Parts: sequence; structure tokens; C-alpha cells
Amino acid sequence: MLITGKEILNVAKENNFAVPAFNAGSGQLLDAVMQACEELQSPVMIAIHPDELSFLKDSFVSQVKYFANHTKIPVCIHLDHGASFAQIIHAINLGFTSVMIDASHLDFEDNIKITSKVVEAAHSTGVSVEAELGTIGDTGDSIEGGVSEIIYTDPIVAKEFVDRTNVDSLAVAIGTAHGIYPKNVKPKLRLDILQEIRNEVNLPLVLHGGSSNPDKEIAQAVTMGINKINISSDIKIAFLETLKEVLNSNGKEYREPNLMFPPCMESTKKVAMEKIKLFKSNNKAKLYYEGD
Repeated sequence: MLITGKEILNVAKENNFAVPAFNAGSGQLLDAVMQACEELQSPVMIAIHPDELSFLKDSFVSQVKYFANHTKIPVCIHLDHGASFAQIIHAINLGFTSVMIDASHLDFEDNIKITSKVVEAAHSTGVSVEAELGTIGDTGDSIEGGVSEIIYTDPIVAKEFVDRTNVDSLAVAIGTAHGIYPKNVKPKLRLDILQEIRNEVNLPLVLHGGSSNPDKEIAQAVTMGINKINISSDIKIAFLETLKEVLNSNGKEYREPNLMFPPCMESTKKVAMEKIKLFKSNNKAKLYYEGD
């Protein structure tokens, strides 16, 4: 069941859970996370970064639509970290039901200007919009990028931003970073800032850079108002590590994808299921049918 970002996240906000947004960088990753979501009856956002889309080609979106139209669980197709108005329009034309405009690197007024322009265009076609305020860190190994120094989201400024742009969800900066943290870095979420933002802003909040943060902090963030969490590195690393094992096992020479990839997909699926349970989105698909 293909729905918009606003539809999928409003239910999450009302019922105090977070929808997983898995970056599906290949057909195998897509298949694995969809299996996980169907088994655990979780709504899902399939996130595709512009760089991933460039690699996979536009036809990949048709594959995502096929999955969405052949399952009863709620599915949203989301453009992750759209960097320009042109990328946003391209995604809308392809059939994305949610787009993110990431102008967080611009000054406040310029961020509002481009975000408002995106909201006007997207809402006219029924597509939802996510924006970002503050900056997400960058561990140096992710396509999502980021900055070396995190600028935390100011709660009062967040309220003004939401009121002036009419966005449907807001990605906040509370101490996460894209990618996997180095071993000598211990990530810590500023849950105090999250609480202040929630007090000021009454729409679904998004956590980027959700890989590698302590489960306890993530779980607490969900109870405090995070309704969407992006997961990219964790599922891709699970896939990669298993692929290494497969290729180095038993001295066999592997070349057939149907022999190499199934174990990798199982590893990805396992991680996805762990995240779904952590976000409390398991068994929540039924909430989208109540009252129908």
C-alpha cells in the first residue's frame, strides 16, 4: 500500500513509534528490508538518496512501486537529502510520495526560501515534504554527507521554521552523524534538546544518522517524539560483511548472484528486524486500516 510521508508519519506520531526509513541502495537491500517489514507488520519508508538513484537509474523506482503495490503494509517512497529544487521535481515526477529538501547548510532565511518553494510544489501534487534544521555530523564514510561540527537545532528557531514553511516533518540535529562512528568516538544524543524541540513543534520529528547510536538512547528518543529514523550504514555493512564471508568460504569461486546474495540478504533482514523492534513499529501496520 503506497502512501505519503505525511500519512505514514502522522499515525506514528499519534501512536508514539518511529517508522524505519531504510536506504535501499540495491534491489537485494530493498527485498531484504521489505521481507523484514512484512514479517513484523511494520510500516516502512524506502529512502533513496540522489546518489543512489543516479547509480540505480530511474527504473529502480518502478521496482519499489511494485513492492509497495503488492503488499498490505504501508510503504512510502522517500527522496533522502534532496539537494536542489530540480532533484525534488525529478523525484515527484518519478512517483516519490515524500521528498526531503536538505538546505540545512544554508543560512536560516535561505533555508526557509528553498524549503517553502519545495513545499508549494510538492503539496500541489500531494507529496509530503521533510526539511532539516541544524546540521548532522559526518563520520566520513556515507553518501549522505554532513559536517565536521554539529550545530544543534534551536527549539525556538525550529518553531518559526515550521510555521513559515508548512513542512510535514522536520529532521533535527541532536548529536547524530551519518555513517558508522570511529571506535574512539562515543555518540551521545542530546535528549534535553529533543524535549525542548518537541515542546515547541507539533509535527513528526526525524532522526538522521541513526546507525551506531546506543539502542537505549534511540529507544528513549522514540518515546520523546522521534517518528522517523533513517538507517543506511547498518544494513549495508551487514550485507557487506556477509558477502565477504561468502566469497572467502570453502575456497569456492562464486559468480552467480542467486548463490552469493541470499545469505547477505538474510543478514540485512536480521538487522532490519532489530531496528523495527527498537523503533516500536512492529505490529503497527494494522493502525493504518483502523476505521476503513
